[in-house]
Amino acid sequence: MSDGVRTGPGSSGRPLSEAYDTALLDLDGVVYAGGHAITYAVGSLERARAGGMHLAYVTNNALRTPEVVAEHLTELGIPAAAEDVITSAQAVARLIAEQVPAGARVLVIGGEGLRVALRERGLEPVESADDDPAAVVQGYGGPELTWSRFAEASYAVARGVPWFASNTDLTIPSGRGIAPGNGAAVEVVRIATGKEPQVAGKPLPPMHRETVIRTGARRPLVVGDRLDTDIEGAFNGGVDSLLVLTGVTDGALLLAATPEHRPTYVDADLRGLLTGQPEITREGDGFGCGGWTATAGETRLELDGDGEALDGLRALCAVAWTAAGKGSCDLDGGKALARLGL
Repeated sequence: MSDGVRTGPGSSGRPLSEAYDTALLDLDGVVYAGGHAITYAVGSLERARAGGMHLAYVTNNALRTPEVVAEHLTELGIPAAAEDVITSAQAVARLIAEQVPAGARVLVIGGEGLRVALRERGLEPVESADDDPAAVVQGYGGPELTWSRFAEASYAVARGVPWFASNTDLTIPSGRGIAPGNGAAVEVVRIATGKEPQVAGKPLPPMHRETVIRTGARRPLVVGDRLDTDIEGAFNGGVDSLLVLTGVTDGALLLAATPEHRPTYVDADLRGLLTGQPEITREGDGFGCGGWTATAGETRLELDGDGEALDGLRALCAVAWTAAGKGSCDLDGGKALARLGL
C-alpha cells in the first residue's frame, strides 16, 4: 500500500478461511455458472465451513427469493439456508423502508424476490402508477418483464414518486450467453423521465451494510469475480477481498485495474480460501513472487523466471499497479500474460 492506494496483492501466512470469520460470496462466476457448480467450489466451501468460516451468498440478482437461491445451492451440493443468502432486493427494501411511511405502497417493476423483500419490511407491493405508490422500485424481472412495466414505472417517476433500483448491472449471465440486466431496464426509465434512481446493490454501500447486518460479520472477506461490483463493493465497504479467476475478470483487466478495483488477494478459484497467500517482494526495479520477477519496460511489462502462473500474475499486478499509482496501467502486458497462459 502507498498513500492508501494498493500497489500489489497482499499476503497471508494463514489460510484465508482462518484469517476471516465470514466469506461474502458472489454467486454467478464464483460458486456456480448457470445450473452447474464451478469446479472445486463444492469441496472448497465444505472445507471452509468445516473449519469454522461462516459462508454467506451475496447476489445483485433481485429476481429469486433467498429460499429459492438456498434450494439451488443445496441441490448443487452446497448446503445453505435462506438466512445465508443476501440479495439486492433485501438491500433496496431496507433503503426504501427508511424513507417512506410504515406500510406504504411501493410500485414493483421486477420479480417475486422484490415483493417478498418489501413485505419483510412491512411495505405493500402494488402494480400500477395509479395505486398511489410512495416509491417505485426496479429489479431484474427475467425475460418475461414486458415493456408496459417500464412504462408504468415511467408514469410514476415522472410524477415525482421516489425511484429506487436494486442494482444497475447492465448485463446478466444466462445459459445462452450474456443477456440485458437490470441496469439496461433502469436506462429505459431514465431516458423516459430524465430522473436518477437511488441504487442499493453492489458496489454501493447499502448492499454491504445489508450483508453485515444479516451476517453479523466482524472480519468479512468479499469473494468475487467482477472488479466493478464485487471488488469495488469491498473497497467501498473498507473490507478485504479475494478475486477468483472463474468468471468475467481476466489477467488484462486485472493489470489495468484502478485503485477501487484492486483486490486484496488473487487466486484461481475457491481453493484460495483454504490456503495462505504468497508474499510479493521487491526485486531491484521490479517485484518477485514465487519463481517469477516482473519489471516495467518502456512500453510493456516484462516477466522473467518460472513457476506457478498465479505467482507470475501477482508479480505483474505489483508492477502494473505501482506504475499506475492512482490511475490505470497502460503498459502492454499481453506477452507476459501469454507466457503465463493467461
